[in-house]
Amino acid sequence: MKKRSSLLRQLYRRTFKHYGPLHWWPGETPFEVMVGAILTQNTAWTNVEKAIRNLKKNRLLDPKKLLKLPPQKLARLIRPAGYFNVKTKRLRHFLKFLMAEYNGNISKMKRRPSAELREKLLAVNGIGPETADSILLYALAKPVFVIDAYTRRILSRHYLTKKETPYEALQDFFLQRLKPDVSFYNEYHAQLVNIGKDFCRNNPRCDQCPLNGLNW
Repeated sequence: MKKRSSLLRQLYRRTFKHYGPLHWWPGETPFEVMVGAILTQNTAWTNVEKAIRNLKKNRLLDPKKLLKLPPQKLARLIRPAGYFNVKTKRLRHFLKFLMAEYNGNISKMKRRPSAELREKLLAVNGIGPETADSILLYALAKPVFVIDAYTRRILSRHYLTKKETPYEALQDFFLQRLKPDVSFYNEYHAQLVNIGKDFCRNNPRCDQCPLNGLNW
């Protein structure tokens, strides 16, 4: 346990030294972050930004306004994010949940315990663990660690975990070894995402990676 805890801290120090603070996730409001978490499924963030801009330009980035919007119009606006018909349904499922449970009030939602919120989010059609945890961490400031494909790849390539390790087990790997801290979890995940995009690709650039030579 102690060795792997030390390795996780070393990993963070190396990446932070390389990138500096990254201040992820982009979003002006918690609701914008929630929408972005759903739209970013299976697409690049640059595409999500285009869809978010469309919603902002039409002054629709509001739970009640979006839910009243005809699905066909919503689909057209979020088209840049890809899989727009599927994501329209998922977004509407989430909006109905948000209105039914909290009357669209993010502050009211935020006051609920993390475990309760996570259970309810996972019950919403179209929201899986990564999306739920992104909403919890980045929109609601709850100390949960987000696991994505980049994190899974980096840990397995450095023999810290196996490729087939389940999501919750990977999440526990971090939660059991790092103190619960929203800002730190936010920054750590951002560092992993950037390492994944820049170096730990399908065809890795190990010789240039900040983690190269790290004593595992």
